[in-house]
Amino acid sequence: MKYEGEAPQEELATGEHSTRNRVARSILDHGPSTVSELAGRLGLTQAAVRRHLDALVADAMVEPRDQRVYGSRGRGRPAKAFALTDCGRDAFDQSYDQLAADALRWIAATAGGGELGEAAVAAFARARIAAQAAGYRAAVEAAGPGRRTEALAKALSADGYAATARGAPHQQGEQLCQHHCPVAHVAEKFPQLCEAETEFFSQLLGTHVQRLATIAHGDGVCTTFIPGGAPQADAVQATTAPNATPQTTHHASESTAGRNPA
Repeated sequence: MKYEGEAPQEELATGEHSTRNRVARSILDHGPSTVSELAGRLGLTQAAVRRHLDALVADAMVEPRDQRVYGSRGRGRPAKAFALTDCGRDAFDQSYDQLAADALRWIAATAGGGELGEAAVAAFARARIAAQAAGYRAAVEAAGPGRRTEALAKALSADGYAATARGAPHQQGEQLCQHHCPVAHVAEKFPQLCEAETEFFSQLLGTHVQRLATIAHGDGVCTTFIPGGAPQADAVQATTAPNATPQTTHHASESTAGRNPA
């Protein structure tokens, strides 16, 4: 549920949801507010404000709190003040993308700039993927033969990537499609984030992969081609004879010429 920004959810565009957006925004701008204060600022009846607050509380976007009273306290219970929850704050545009980009620029500059700086950002990108790897690896290893790309897609979707897997018969393989990328704006400036992800897919699936399209590069979907019939890592280990020359199971990932992997 997104309250502000250039592309709010369609349901917030008009009517009840548009007014609910104004209520939440007023709390963001002015801090914890009572029904009376919100009604006065927004030109609404208190009954209307309560209706919208009830919906926001049900969505865990705001929460009622006892209003702080300074000085002598009058008769009766103090009015409840409504404040945004962490979830409610996250629904508004934040500066996380800019913060991440600034942090990566600092890493690159601190490492000396140039190739050294790029290498430092790449090291950070790999460490970031490594921190997330356990869940993806468990999902893929638990999947049966021929279902690993699908399992990876489901694991990625759980992390907000809206991923799907589909066959690519003319290419004799599969396509892993990520319809959303939470770090697309930062990856546009620092493709090392995407390169590390592509390398991880290659290692996880035990074969080379090829990035065909990227959101960070301006495409609508991040599409990764995974060749069919390529040996998975555990399959190679199971079929390699003790005295046989070890086969290479992890190949460098490939990207389409002229395109940043994403």
